[in-house]
Amino acid sequence: MQAQYIHDGKQVDFTPDVDVPVGSLVIQGDLVGVTKRDLKADTLGSIAVEGVFDFPKDPVDAETYTAGQKVFATNDGIVTEVPDGSVFLGKVVDDAEPTDNIVRVRLSQ
Repeated sequence: MQAQYIHDGKQVDFTPDVDVPVGSLVIQGDLVGVTKRDLKADTLGSIAVEGVFDFPKDPVDAETYTAGQKVFATNDGIVTEVPDGSVFLGKVVDDAEPTDNIVRVRLSQ
C-alpha cells in the first residue's frame, strides 16, 4: 500500500456542531487545535494543529510557566498537571509569571 500526500498538516478539517469563535481551543480525542477564524455550525472549516499561540491564563492562576514546560488542554483551558480528560497541547515558549495574563505555547502533536 502506498500513502498519498494530502497537505502539510498544519491545519486539519473540522466541522463544528455549534458556532465556534476564533481562538477557541478544540479537543477531538487526542487531537488538539485552535480555530484561526470564526466557524459556523455544520460548516466545514479547519483548526490549526501547529503554530505558536497565546492562551489566556485563569485570573486566579498563580502558577509560573517556564519555557520548555509541557502543558495540557482541558475543556476549561490549559494546565500543567495531567488530570483525567486532559490532552497534551504543547510546550511553553516564553516564561509567564503569576501576574501575566497569557501563556505562549507552541502546539505539538
